[in-house]
Amino acid sequence: MSDSQRTKGRLQFLLIAALFFGPLLFAAWMYYSGDTLQPESRANHGALLEPIVSLVDAVPGSAIHDGRSWRLLYANDGVCGDSCRQALHALRQSRLMLGKEMDRVERVFLHGEQAPDTLLVAEEHRGLVSLQDTALRAVLDDRKPASLPAGGYYLIDPHGNLVMYFSPDITPRDMVDDIKRLLKLSRIG
Repeated sequence: MSDSQRTKGRLQFLLIAALFFGPLLFAAWMYYSGDTLQPESRANHGALLEPIVSLVDAVPGSAIHDGRSWRLLYANDGVCGDSCRQALHALRQSRLMLGKEMDRVERVFLHGEQAPDTLLVAEEHRGLVSLQDTALRAVLDDRKPASLPAGGYYLIDPHGNLVMYFSPDITPRDMVDDIKRLLKLSRIG
């Protein structure tokens, strides 16, 4: 066997070894190097609430946790004026935009002392659950990220866990993108 044949055989062996061990070494480097190739921005539009709070434990007698469906909640303390009506409209549109998944999400309006106009709810927001619960409101206010404005929307899973907060200026499309992603990954509700 000549030197050129040995050299050629060694190169072939090294090439085959590199094809086998190269991806393994690259994967190990990616795993142990941390966030080297992490994306610069998040994919979600809402704020994940961590640590997740169980409303079942935090507000034991509340009607908010039923174990059947996800709940998209809007909270308003005062009279339901223009901004409140726009928020309820966005709540309704967001649920409708979920398409075939909309039956997995229930809309909830947490109001203050003054109940919403029953005619408005009956005509424009059929299926909207309206409730008053000061203890629940206190927990929601406490868990809202301080950096985000008040008056947004909360997403609650069927087990009664507070999962996400959406700021009041979010578009229904962005909110729906996050909710669809969670519903796709979830086997509950």
